[in-house]
Amino acid sequence: MRDFDPDEPLLDDWMPIGDEHWMRQALGLAQQAASEDEVPVGALVVHKGRVIASAYNQREQLADPTAHAEMIAITQAASHLNSWRLIDCELYVTLEPCPMCAGAILQARIPRVVYGAIDTKAGAVESLYRMLNDDRLNHRCEVVGGVLASTCGRVLTEFFERKRKLGKK
Repeated sequence: MRDFDPDEPLLDDWMPIGDEHWMRQALGLAQQAASEDEVPVGALVVHKGRVIASAYNQREQLADPTAHAEMIAITQAASHLNSWRLIDCELYVTLEPCPMCAGAILQARIPRVVYGAIDTKAGAVESLYRMLNDDRLNHRCEVVGGVLASTCGRVLTEFFERKRKLGKK
């Protein structure tokens, strides 16, 4: 995670940074994952207008099935805040979270999740399941989907096309 200057102003003193700004940062992390032959998903946690955690998929590097970008970012954010409750945070991720990550989001009490591309094979926010807004659970999140969706999706599509050309999974 890069160091952030706490005195660094937001874009200017009166205008909050928007979802696209944060998603572009998450896309940069996804590109870093791709350069390391990881599935290109990036995530970051923003707390009161400041990035406190940033991560990308590292399942191959860590040989860990739980090393999704969201899981790593949530762990970093909890460590940064010294609390498992991420109640003043927003999670930005380039791909719709899977059931494991959605469960972690709920457990961390993250109030707002913004994602880019949908995941028709494993999406647990809107595509296959709607875990973050299930009335049977004790926490729900505001969800904003589709932010820079075409760009986020293209990064994934190009990664898997390259893998197929090389004869890899």
